[in-house]
Amino acid sequence: MVQAEKTTPTPFFERAALAITRAAGSARAFALAVAIVLVWGISGPVFKFSNTWQLVINTGTTIVTFLMVFLIQQSQNKDSMAIQLKLNELVAALDGASNRLIHVEGLSGKDLEILQAHYRKLAAMAQESADIGESHSVDEAERRHQLKARHHRKGMKEAT
Repeated sequence: MVQAEKTTPTPFFERAALAITRAAGSARAFALAVAIVLVWGISGPVFKFSNTWQLVINTGTTIVTFLMVFLIQQSQNKDSMAIQLKLNELVAALDGASNRLIHVEGLSGKDLEILQAHYRKLAAMAQESADIGESHSVDEAERRHQLKARHHRKGMKEAT
């Protein structure tokens, strides 16, 4: 595994985004949002349910939603990259694992469909197998399946 000599300082936006998304996902943030909506709802008769009264909640929720979309997306992108890197490390470290899966998220949709077809084939071969715990890479499974099929055809010819 490649080790970084020194970690780089986290940019302000990343630190702020992480702190805000953690806070926004907390029970306290939910309780605060509920409290704001309740105060707004209770204040309706005071403001005679005016257009301005409605505009306050609409504008506030629109602004918060707009800003949160970017913060949540940044956080999700970072988490997704970290998960992909961990999976890449596992694939690279496992004997018999197909290295074709390292950085698979960078492949085109067409290439992903081809790999998916290989794994569907592997799943079908696994279903045919009597041993539920048997596990192979796609290439190994295809070679074993072809050997079994040849052996089976050869046995059928000898029987006739």
